Amino acid sequence: MRIAHVLGSAGRGGAEGFFERLCIAQAAAGEQVLPVIRREPGRAGRLRAAGLEPVELGFGGYLDLRTGPRLERALRGFRPDVVVAWQNRANRFVPPGRRMGGPWPLAGRLGGYYDLRYYRRCDHILGNTQGLREWFLEQGWPPGRAHALPNFVPDLGGAAPAALPAPPGAVRLLAMGRLHPNKGFDVLLRALPRLPGVHLFLAGEGPERAALEALARELGVAERVALLGWREDTGALLATCDLFVCPSRHEPLGNVVLEAWSAGRAVVAAEAAGPLELITPGIDGLLVPREDAEALARAIAALIAQPDRARALAVAGRAAYERDYAEASVLARWRAFLEAVAGSAPMGQAA
Repeated sequence: MRIAHVLGSAGRGGAEGFFERLCIAQAAAGEQVLPVIRREPGRAGRLRAAGLEPVELGFGGYLDLRTGPRLERALRGFRPDVVVAWQNRANRFVPPGRRMGGPWPLAGRLGGYYDLRYYRRCDHILGNTQGLREWFLEQGWPPGRAHALPNFVPDLGGAAPAALPAPPGAVRLLAMGRLHPNKGFDVLLRALPRLPGVHLFLAGEGPERAALEALARELGVAERVALLGWREDTGALLATCDLFVCPSRHEPLGNVVLEAWSAGRAVVAAEAAGPLELITPGIDGLLVPREDAEALARAIAALIAQPDRARALAVAGRAAYERDYAEASVLARWRAFLEAVAGSAPMGQAA
């Protein structure tokens, strides 16, 4: 199958990371894959290192009159069976799908609750959770053209631990993500005074760094908090931590939960949409109300006091990862979806 994936953003979020993983994995599985990306040396280099040759375009603002024609020429030269356009910006520029007279079927891939007017030219749209699909239907999207397909994350089990600054024997919490209010890291910091002796490692970068550093000082926990910046050694960080925490206010999926599961780490998460869908409370993780630092601290303290329970949650999380979110199972679901889209017929929900 000839698959063109179009990504117009240049960020380092969950959708962008999965775009790269999916392109590389599909090519390794024998598909013909054309990645079309916004100019970014890092992403282009990673794709080329995997044997792909990305097309790099500007994907600028509304005055960008070049990207659209260049994108269409690249797609016509590739002759895709299916085009997948990722997020709003790519869908602004990509030519219409077959339902609107275009030469190929077009699937719009959303990573959140985006404005669906950007996706009017799509034959199908898909999100990475059942909750997103239900939202598509609530907005009036036809059931046969609205789908849910999960992400996969690499198997991070067995990585060698990273060297992180904490006293011997100290409990180590890990959280990861963009330093943004949506991620709720301020709530996690407010839980820390209720967890004496516990050290927090926060991997990520973003506009909230200064505010989080100031809050840690205000709460008197700065000596127990390390902001690590962007890190590529996710497996090593997870291997070093005792518990993984996802305190997000807003989290459509939660790739970080899947990564923690793959590494065999117990997870405590706030009840954002993604973790609510992923986690069975008390079986493969713990859920607490959003914005509730006290409840978050209680859940973390309970697992620190009950290491056998934490291990049981970690084992169940690993099993959930292997069953539903490992590369092979997700790739098979994507192939079935894309084959159906290539047929240009409405279909039921992607299995």
